[in-house]
Amino acid sequence: MSLTKLRIATRESPLALWQAYFVRDLLTSIKPDLEVEILGFTTKGDRLIDVNLAKVGGKGLFVKELENALLNNTADIAVHSMKDVPMDATAGLTMAAICERADSRDVLVNNTEYELSAMPAASVIGTSSLRRACQLSARFPELEMKLLRGNVNTRLKKLDNGEYDAIILAAVGLQRLEFEDRISSYFSVEESIPAPGQGALGVECRLDDLATIELLQQLHHLAPAQCVLAERVVSRRLGGSCSVPIGAHAIIADDEIHLHAMLGTPDGHSIIYARALGDRQDPEAVGNRAADDLMAQGASELLASLKL
Repeated sequence: MSLTKLRIATRESPLALWQAYFVRDLLTSIKPDLEVEILGFTTKGDRLIDVNLAKVGGKGLFVKELENALLNNTADIAVHSMKDVPMDATAGLTMAAICERADSRDVLVNNTEYELSAMPAASVIGTSSLRRACQLSARFPELEMKLLRGNVNTRLKKLDNGEYDAIILAAVGLQRLEFEDRISSYFSVEESIPAPGQGALGVECRLDDLATIELLQQLHHLAPAQCVLAERVVSRRLGGSCSVPIGAHAIIADDEIHLHAMLGTPDGHSIIYARALGDRQDPEAVGNRAADDLMAQGASELLASLKL
């Protein structure tokens, strides 16, 4: 039967809605007669804006309600930021497409001309990410990292209200919401290794919905999908969650995946790094190679210390 309508489940934050409409426009460019309905959901992760995600269930709180909508046939597809998707797949669902990847870098936003290296000691830097706090604390131990939750607009407002001296965000969110002029500077992927999947959108649907899978495959980009898989393998091997500062970023050059990964403590006192290289046709092997390197450097002991 020809596919005539799709219901997209999305969070209701401005960025999530941008992503849902972006996917809608891609789909209707392929199939102009397709009727697409956007269904907004407020997830538990959106409601709990003043607590550390690691203490209430992790980033999976941003996707559970959307996946439930797929499983109970309230929606047909869900659009996710891949950095928010738990490592273990949900039974009955499949990530049918990874869209072309956008900017995966982290950025500094402040209302002064200071770079982090020039900011006064004890300046308050806002971030929701232990990964960012870890890497930046290692480089700038004199600065104070403070929890910052909420959507992009909320975080910018908190900065403008003087609650923080600077904040660290993902470049892609500011770019998509046309706040690129707020970016003070970009961190290279070596200075702040991104979260696994950062900058990539995934489109999920039911595993038995073959017509939708066939359509979504036309949105799928192989190269970013291979990179994201290699990155996510590192996180899965190390039990990646909001409570573990893990970074992993991959690129493809000359048909090989080049993967850079890190694991550290939230205060930045201990960080280990790994690099791995391998055939792009076997991204899991590249991810496992990087994870093995981290384990050989003492990742198990570091992870155990985080659970104390």
